[in-house]
Amino acid sequence: MPPKQRGLRGNSLLYTVSVFISIGVWLFGYDQGVMSGVITGPYFKAYFNQPSSTQIGNMVAVLEIGAFITSLAAATLADKLGRRMTMRLGAVFFSIGGCFQTFCNGYAVMVFGRFVSGCGVGMLSMIVPIYQAEISPADHRGFLGALEFTGNIVGYSSSVWIDYACSYIESDWSWRLPLSIQVIGGIVLCMGSFVCPESPRYLIDTDQDTEGLQVIADFQGRDLDDEKVQEEYNEIRDGVLADRAVGDRSYKALWTRYRGRVLIAMSSQLFAQLNGINVISYYARGYSSVLSDANPPALVFEQAGWIGRDAILMTGINSLFYVTSSIPPWWLTDLAGRRPILLCGSIAMALALTATGYWIYIDQAITPNAVVVCVVVYNFAFGMSWGPIPWLYPPEIMPLPFRAKGVSLSTATNWLANYWVGVTTPLFQELIGWRLYPMHAFFCVVSFILVYFLYPETRGVPLEEMDKLFGDESTDDDDDDDDDDIMSDPEAQSETETSSLVGSLRPGGSVSSTLPLSRRGSPMPARADNSLFGRMHDAFDGLMGRRPPRRDSVSRGRYNAIAADDNQ
Repeated sequence: MPPKQRGLRGNSLLYTVSVFISIGVWLFGYDQGVMSGVITGPYFKAYFNQPSSTQIGNMVAVLEIGAFITSLAAATLADKLGRRMTMRLGAVFFSIGGCFQTFCNGYAVMVFGRFVSGCGVGMLSMIVPIYQAEISPADHRGFLGALEFTGNIVGYSSSVWIDYACSYIESDWSWRLPLSIQVIGGIVLCMGSFVCPESPRYLIDTDQDTEGLQVIADFQGRDLDDEKVQEEYNEIRDGVLADRAVGDRSYKALWTRYRGRVLIAMSSQLFAQLNGINVISYYARGYSSVLSDANPPALVFEQAGWIGRDAILMTGINSLFYVTSSIPPWWLTDLAGRRPILLCGSIAMALALTATGYWIYIDQAITPNAVVVCVVVYNFAFGMSWGPIPWLYPPEIMPLPFRAKGVSLSTATNWLANYWVGVTTPLFQELIGWRLYPMHAFFCVVSFILVYFLYPETRGVPLEEMDKLFGDESTDDDDDDDDDDIMSDPEAQSETETSSLVGSLRPGGSVSSTLPLSRRGSPMPARADNSLFGRMHDAFDGLMGRRPPRRDSVSRGRYNAIAADDNQ
């Protein structure tokens, strides 16, 4: 008997679930912001007997350590226990850690609570983007992924304003109250995970075909036997059977078969940090002032002339622009694509960071206001580009059997880079001062180069067709001649694509024996190299005016068809 249909179906279910799981990214957005505010408060410092810079640094950094560890470990949980259970465990860890922080009675308990919360943050930051990508239709996957990132920025912004309001409380609750709010968010997310449907791709991958088919029908708002429901089911099932022919799902197999995708996913998260966001977000509100009691490093707003609570107020105002900047990608990601957004963001951020360093260097009367403008421009550019896309891109490009492992590597890269930036920025601010901002502008330029040469466009591409876009699957030499015949015959190519998407489904939900036993990459001409270095070489040839090798993949033909439809 098929599962009972849910009350919400179609887009109502899809959008409700997407907004709800944004609580997960709200939590680690809130946590990143709230701690950097409470540790500067006088009652916090008094309670912990004026903690040294080392003690404060440990309080802050231990969360990144916990997040780094569990972002890797959660890959196994996501594959064995499912997306919902991993999300549930992350919320539980986060709430428990929040309780320890709120009711701590000493330094050791606070550090332990921070570590436990970090474990929850690592799980949530890894699993929420995967779950969102796997339930989202290809044509507006970017919209839902960008919506999820907005939840993260709302979490950060709310932490700033809550810290600002609680700074007027003249007791220990000036720091306990902001820390306690995250506990409530974790409890709500944990309870809601029992209601949210499991990812249909995970269900089908674990032979829960009937449940997977029902979830697909629920998200599409159609009956089980509807053609489009059967189409999506068969496409996912084809991919599952094909990948099972390989068998090995280890990290070694991931690196061997999909090295290019892994490096792209990791680099996107790496430059999300190196491009300077935490230098602005953390240190604009006084985070680094407690890391060096003897000689406080220069801060963004304080260095520009905004002091004390005024600096927090300016950070709160700036955070509202940050939230606003995350809204346009809801539509731009699916309209313009991922690559143009990242490229434009890199340029805008590089200019804003360079200008920030310049105004601080000349130190004129206009400097405070000029720096505020530069920071607002930077945050707006980041919120529209390198904020949402690096969380959306890795789950998109990784194949289903390796999606959890691939995203865990990219997320771990984010937390490792986050830790490095948090530890080194106070030192850099003290040693090189205003030059810190042009340094991160340089990283923005490097990220522009990487995206231009190496990142393919994933807009509108179904998750099961990413292998055709990358061409990094192994091919059988015996079938090369057949592939060439298919590529030279447009009608045969169309039939091949259609059959691979539709497949056949027998009554009762089983897949017919005609499904392929192994998946092969999109046929490529012998002279085309679709590896990382091959794409870089082709892009360089384009810059030099030389025509790159022709890449006649099925997905390329699909893009041409989309473009033709748009023109009509």
